[in-house]
Amino acid sequence: MSSATPAAPGSTLLDPAIAARLKRTPDGLLPAVAQQYDTGEVLMLGWMDDEALHRTLTTGRCTYWSRSRSEYWVKGDTSGHLQHVKSVALDCDGDTLLVQVDQVGAACHTGARTCFDEDVLLAP
Repeated sequence: MSSATPAAPGSTLLDPAIAARLKRTPDGLLPAVAQQYDTGEVLMLGWMDDEALHRTLTTGRCTYWSRSRSEYWVKGDTSGHLQHVKSVALDCDGDTLLVQVDQVGAACHTGARTCFDEDVLLAP
């Protein structure tokens, strides 16, 4: 995938009507929560810019921006643990995406089903 930095708003093929609704971080990103579509299980959090969102919407596979590697990555391309997109929703503030997926295999890079079942913090 491309190793370019995240694109500026409007510089991709993302529908301008969608792009206008997004409230990005200063570096042009939005958090994208991946959720198993049929169980509601929260799987992981990734980051998307306009180009990653465009790719996700048009390919049916989740594309994220890696902040540590400064490149796009498609979930499952190297691990085989695919995320097939069922729907993408923008929250009421326009600053977070909910991507409902059909997860094949583990969602977490550690090999766990989700990124949220290994370190549970107890609340009073």
